[in-house]
Amino acid sequence: MTRDSYLDFFSTKEKAIHHALWLNFKYRIAKIKFGVIHGPENNWAVLEEATSLELEMPFLKILPKDYSKMDYDMIRHIKMDSDPLPHLENILGIFSSIDGELLRFILQTEMPIDRIIRHELASRGFDENHRWCGFDRAQEIWLK
Repeated sequence: MTRDSYLDFFSTKEKAIHHALWLNFKYRIAKIKFGVIHGPENNWAVLEEATSLELEMPFLKILPKDYSKMDYDMIRHIKMDSDPLPHLENILGIFSSIDGELLRFILQTEMPIDRIIRHELASRGFDENHRWCGFDRAQEIWLK
């Protein structure tokens, strides 16, 4: 990945997509949209919507809404990446560091990981945009 003031370049479309999804989440409060275009050297570029408009290069319509369709092949490619995106490395690292017997227990008992995450977020007192809202309101938001 090469850093420029307004573009991030990637050798694979998949990595550019992962990066754009992260940036769209990260900058959701500022309402800055990111997308992917073909790069100048047979690569892929992630950029802001304003830059895309300035360059008169519209975003490619390749970003999924979310990761609900993530398959094992995608996970394997992310884990095998020699220069992983930090957010994906951290997320997958959480599971890599948990004792295998606990992972098996979670699967066998169908423990609702999403509810555990929601409970944890509610106990922190912040809303969906990481703004302090208080513990009561956070529970209303997260424990629906």
